[in-house]
Amino acid sequence: VNCCCDPDCSAEDFSLFTSCSVPVVTGDSHLCSQKAAVYSLDVEANPPERIFKIIDQVNPSIFCIHATNYKQALYLKSPEIPTPENFDRLLNEFGGATFSAEPDTWNLDTDAQNPYGVPVQTEDAFLRLPSPVVSSWCSDVNPAGFLVNQATKCIRPVSVEKCDSIQALSMLFYINSSILSVFQVNITVQSIVVQSLNGMRTLLSSSDVLRLPMVLGELCINAVLGVNYHITYTDTGEIIEAAAAFVLGAISKEALSIEQSFEISFTQENTQPVLLSGNPGYVVGLPVRAGFRITAAMKCQPLAQTLLDVLKGQSFPEYVASFGNSQAQDVLDWVPITQLHISEQSSCQIPVSLEIEVKWTKYGSLVNPQARIVNVTATITSSTLKQLPPGRERIIPIMSSVVFTDISLPAEPGYKAWPTINIKLPFDFFYPFV
Repeated sequence: VNCCCDPDCSAEDFSLFTSCSVPVVTGDSHLCSQKAAVYSLDVEANPPERIFKIIDQVNPSIFCIHATNYKQALYLKSPEIPTPENFDRLLNEFGGATFSAEPDTWNLDTDAQNPYGVPVQTEDAFLRLPSPVVSSWCSDVNPAGFLVNQATKCIRPVSVEKCDSIQALSMLFYINSSILSVFQVNITVQSIVVQSLNGMRTLLSSSDVLRLPMVLGELCINAVLGVNYHITYTDTGEIIEAAAAFVLGAISKEALSIEQSFEISFTQENTQPVLLSGNPGYVVGLPVRAGFRITAAMKCQPLAQTLLDVLKGQSFPEYVASFGNSQAQDVLDWVPITQLHISEQSSCQIPVSLEIEVKWTKYGSLVNPQARIVNVTATITSSTLKQLPPGRERIIPIMSSVVFTDISLPAEPGYKAWPTINIKLPFDFFYPFV
C-alpha cells in the first residue's frame, strides 16, 4: 500500500497515493554510513510524478558497524557442509584469518513465497518489539519479523513525575498504528492484567477502556510492564487479525527503572497454536517436546488408547485426599474420582480432551478456614477420526484442563450452649418465709 519504491507502479497508481508508506529504503540500520534511497511524490504535477534520489546517510550512534565483510549477514542460511569435493573451495574462501565480500555481491533478494522474518509493516514504520541491543536498556527500533516468535526483556528508565509523558509506558504506543496488509488491520486489546507493587496480578473483566499512565500521589499507575502480541495470518501470508495483551502496573517514586517484557506469536487461521520450547534452540526450564507420528495404517483402537494414555498419564488415580494431611488409613477422608465420557456416534472415536473439575469448600473456623476437596469429576471427550488419503498428514490437537470451583456456603456464626448452673441451697435458706 502506497509503496513508492515499486517500479511496477504507474503515474495513474501514484495519483491515488497520498504519501509514501516507505519514504526511505536502507540496508542495515547499524551501519555507520551507507547509501539510502529516498522516495517522495509530486502531487501537483500532471500526471503525478515519483521523485527518487540517492543520499549518503550517516548513523550518529557511536556503536555502529564501519564495514561488513560477511555476505550472508542479513539472512539465515544453512552452512554448506564440507565434503571431499568442495573442501578446497571452502578452504580458499574461509580458510584465512578474515574473509570478505564486496557489497555488489551481496544477495539481498528475499523469496516472495517465503516471507519468514520480513518486518511487519505498519502505517508509520514497523511493528515495534522493544529489545535490548548493546546493553540491557530497551531499544524501540527493533521490528517484529513475520512468523518469527520472539520474547524479549529489557530495562526502561522511568521517572514517576514524568510517567504520563513517557510514550513507552502507554498502551497507545503499542496499538495506535495499523498493520499494513491487503487491508489495514487494527491492533485490538485482547486483555489487561493489573499488577500490584507486591507482584499480585488481577485480570480486568473489561478491556474496552484504555488505561493510560498517570501520577497518583507518589505512584505512577497504569504503566505498561509487558505486551504480548498475537498475530493471525492466512495460508497465503496475509495478516488478518492482530491483538495485544497488556500487563499494567504501578511504579513507586523510588524506582529509577523498570523491567518490561515483550512477546509476539503467529498463528495460522483455522489452526491451533503449537506451544514451542525455543526458537530454534531449547530454552532452559521449558519442556522437551515429544509426539507420535500417526500413520493411516494405524488401527482406531490402538490409536485411541495411545491418546488416552497421553491425556491421563501412565497411572491415573482413583481417589484424591480431602485434606492436605489425610492419612491413608482414614477411608472417609478420600474422595472417589467420577469419570464421564462424551462421544459421538461413529465407528472410530478418539479422545481429544480431558477436563478435570475439582469442587472444594471452606471448612472449619471463620478465623482460619481450611480448604477441603469434596468432589472430583474427570470428563473425557472423544471425536470422530476422519481418514485421510494416502500420503497426507495432519496434526490432531489434544487438550487437558483443570478447574477448581469454590462451592462454599455462606458462613454462619455459631455459638456454644449456655452453661448450666448446678447449685444447692441449704434447706432453711428462705426461713422464715417458707
